[in-house]
Amino acid sequence: MLELFLCSLLTILPDYLYRRYGQGKRFGREITLYSVFFELRWGITACVMLTVGLITVIFYNHPSTTSATSYFRTVPIVSETNGRVAEVFVGGLSQAVTAGEPIFRLDSTAQEAALATAESRIAEVDAAMIAAKTDVAVADGKLQEARSAHQQALEELQTKQELNRRNAATVALREIERLENTVEGRMGAIAAAQASKEAAEVKISTLLPAEKASAQAAQRQARVDLDKTTIRAGVDGRVEQFTLKVGDIVNPFMRPAGVLIPQQAGRRAIIAGFGQIEAQVMKPGMVAEVTCISRPWTVIPMVVTGVQDFIAAGQFRGGEQLIDAQQVVRPGTILVTLEPLYEGGLKGVTPGSSCIANAYSSNHDLIESPETGFFHGLALHAVDAVGVVHAMLLRLQALILPIRTLVFSGH
Repeated sequence: MLELFLCSLLTILPDYLYRRYGQGKRFGREITLYSVFFELRWGITACVMLTVGLITVIFYNHPSTTSATSYFRTVPIVSETNGRVAEVFVGGLSQAVTAGEPIFRLDSTAQEAALATAESRIAEVDAAMIAAKTDVAVADGKLQEARSAHQQALEELQTKQELNRRNAATVALREIERLENTVEGRMGAIAAAQASKEAAEVKISTLLPAEKASAQAAQRQARVDLDKTTIRAGVDGRVEQFTLKVGDIVNPFMRPAGVLIPQQAGRRAIIAGFGQIEAQVMKPGMVAEVTCISRPWTVIPMVVTGVQDFIAAGQFRGGEQLIDAQQVVRPGTILVTLEPLYEGGLKGVTPGSSCIANAYSSNHDLIESPETGFFHGLALHAVDAVGVVHAMLLRLQALILPIRTLVFSGH
């Protein structure tokens, strides 16, 4: 409507002034309701053509959308294991929480028993370590005893052999053979005692430390499982719609306990969907403006920080059926991220609020380029200038949005 009014000032008004003062025609006489379309045909036709062209230029170079929302992501409150709720730390449906603060606790009887078993296993290994040290001392004593017995048998054998060498009739040959067998047996006893000592030492240095490390790992695992029974807030935020009660069953796949909304969720940017025809116009760095229904009569300056390279309507997931293009009923939009131009620009805008967004093209660099001709630069100036019309329309929308919502929507 504003475009039509502006174009009529350049077309219909001059045509009427010519008819009125140049030809002497007046409203109610020569110009009536039935003849106005003939008398002002040049002005009306030019006005319609100029209005259509102006609207096309404005909406293409300065795109607008009503599909703008301050999206935010919620964090589901779920446990890592199934279990029955034993204690709830959050009271009421809504409460502010800080990172690491407990929210609820599951029944931890099985986890506590596993932790106690792991701790008992560690104590058992420590006791086995002490016993193994005793076994080393016992084996060392047996080794000394075997060496002494071997030395005694060896000395006795040497004595008998020396006597037999001096006088063969003094010592029987059978006695010497018996002593030789005794010496060999005592050497076997030394080897057995040495092996027993080495086995005890290996048990202390290798086996028992490995068993203790395994028991400690089981203890850590049991402690982790026990800690998982207490569900804590991962970030600062607010717990909403929390109706969990003691005795409820929590399933991480089917039954979340509630929703945690991060503290800064939805207060950093606004996501807007512009038409596909504006894909070549939307660029990061463009200046934009939004007005949100949760903050009426306010126009917030923004800047385009990101333009998604893909249209969500074109995505598909591989399956057993072929994709038919007619399945995409509605054309998708270009997803654009808008952030406040100034710090605190979205203050007062409720996360999840619906907004109206305008983006404005700027051809300043192209106009200042020496390669741009006079008429080309003049046309670019005109394109930038008509952005004022869209800015006026946004302010009119911001003005009537609360009235339309509260009065004309059947509120």
